Amino acid sequence: MSIFVDENTRVVYQGLTGSQGRYYGLLNRDYGTQVVAGTNPRKAGTDVDGVPIFATVADAAAATGATASCVFIPAPGVPGAVLEAAEAGMELVVVITEGVPAHDEAFLFNKLRRDHPDVRLLGPNCPGIISPGRCNIGITAGHIAEAGGPVGIVSRSGTLTYQALYELKQQRIGVTTCVGIGGDPVPGTTFVDCLAAFEADPETRAVMMIGEIGGSAEEEAADFIADHMTKPVVAYVAGVTAPPGKKMGHAGAIVSGGKGTAAAKMEALTAAGARVGQNPTEAGELMVEIVASL
Repeated sequence: MSIFVDENTRVVYQGLTGSQGRYYGLLNRDYGTQVVAGTNPRKAGTDVDGVPIFATVADAAAATGATASCVFIPAPGVPGAVLEAAEAGMELVVVITEGVPAHDEAFLFNKLRRDHPDVRLLGPNCPGIISPGRCNIGITAGHIAEAGGPVGIVSRSGTLTYQALYELKQQRIGVTTCVGIGGDPVPGTTFVDCLAAFEADPETRAVMMIGEIGGSAEEEAADFIADHMTKPVVAYVAGVTAPPGKKMGHAGAIVSGGKGTAAAKMEALTAAGARVGQNPTEAGELMVEIVASL
């Protein structure tokens, strides 16, 4: 099995007619993802390499049965695009766009929770989601991911997501689903959301979690691991040498007031029972040990 997406997921790309949307939308289609539509109100009735373009997500869903959306809309248009997708009945909305203001993210998080509780938002500013061999939505290179399980991956960092996938592929360890939740201050999907889904997925037998400095998401994940996870978890937290008060990479990756440090997060995860690597390669080695013992 996999979480959130599989080979039956039908995806509409909001922004398919733009350069980035076209590139990744067609790349995902070539991977095997069911990319069934794109949207652009000014280009409705045309197509992108055979993928039909509709004026709205609702039109696309009605014509193609799409249940998921991938957003490649510039940041100012993201709130409108997400709400359009939600109102059209999309079950999953993946927002690749970076630079979305934190107040827009907070608005979307609360708006969806209140008015569209069945819609899962992934991102903004994330690499997307891949269930290797089944479905790839976003910008993750499919060839670096080994299919077949038994490991699930959830990560705040896009680059470290790719490294984790590649580290496991080098060891011929398959992945059920890899979820890049993004490193912005208010992500639509959290570590806890993904950990709970992996815990419930019978094919996922171990989980790799990649965090970074800033915020409290990793500590919240540690609480969940301690209280609810029966499957082994390997973790890595980026930013051990980050200076306090300086943002590192992501908008949410900032240590302030002595909170959000990598050391504190690693301590919390270790206390919760996770095995914590000191670097990405060591985390991969720890997962190799765990998979060998399953």
